[in-house]
Amino acid sequence: MRESFVVADDGTQLYMRALEGPSSASASNSLGLGGLVSILCDGIACDGFIWKYLWHALAERTKVAHFHYRGHGRSKRPADPTQIDVVAHARDLSAVRAALGDPEVVLYGHSMGCQVLLENYRLRPEKVRGLVLICGAPGRVTHSFKGSDALAQVLPRLIETVDKYPHVARAVWGSVSPELALKVALALGEIDAKLMEPRDLVPYLQHMVDIDLRMFLRMLRAAGDHSASEMLGTITCPTLVIAGENDSFTPPRLAEEMAKAIPDCELVMTNGTHVVPLEHKRLVEDKIDAFLEKVATRGPATLAAAGRDA
Repeated sequence: MRESFVVADDGTQLYMRALEGPSSASASNSLGLGGLVSILCDGIACDGFIWKYLWHALAERTKVAHFHYRGHGRSKRPADPTQIDVVAHARDLSAVRAALGDPEVVLYGHSMGCQVLLENYRLRPEKVRGLVLICGAPGRVTHSFKGSDALAQVLPRLIETVDKYPHVARAVWGSVSPELALKVALALGEIDAKLMEPRDLVPYLQHMVDIDLRMFLRMLRAAGDHSASEMLGTITCPTLVIAGENDSFTPPRLAEEMAKAIPDCELVMTNGTHVVPLEHKRLVEDKIDAFLEKVATRGPATLAAAGRDA
């Protein structure tokens, strides 16, 4: 695995890791995927836990890259503290694509990562061979969280309170252990212990405790204000949407609506929650394998630019 830092357009240093893909070039080329790179985009406050199994599975087919959002994981804090919205993350994804040599790519997003890759496609559709949208929506996520707009309503007051009492908020936020948070998630049914290994969620919970709370809340508000719904009909590359019918963070109807709006799209609905790649590892891998075969038969991403210019 190769690790490096990519410099974003505002100077923020972004952590990136990459696997070179199939050990034999002919193995990748025989699938029609030679030179293709799979790039993984996290959800908010995540630093890669959701890709635990897909990371190596994808490396059997293509080169794979994953980066941490600004202010997340091993990436540095934003050089400009105001640049934390979805468009800023999408520009960072463009910087990652450039650092990889501007290859043809398949973009994978989980949760907020779906918004990031959709926005990146809007900014630069050239060389995008396919999109994989997992447990996400095109936008306005705080208005649909758990089926209501309660989160969007409470966020401004919460941000105001945290700004007024930052040390108290930090102390309370940091006092919740990952183990306790895991027990709560299991008790509330936010994850299904019958479908996954609960310990797979611990890295996410640990990262949540470490992230800057004030930045996180503002980033969440920005994700709630953003929407890429109006550009779904302009997507010209093959798209795969994977969702969980028991996902309370991103209600499955949003995935269904998104899939209907994208011209060349397949919807895979599972009985999972918001962490389908951990709950249905084999199913997700099989669906993505079939999707990559479809991408290979379509050939180079020549239609994307035409779609943007139309």
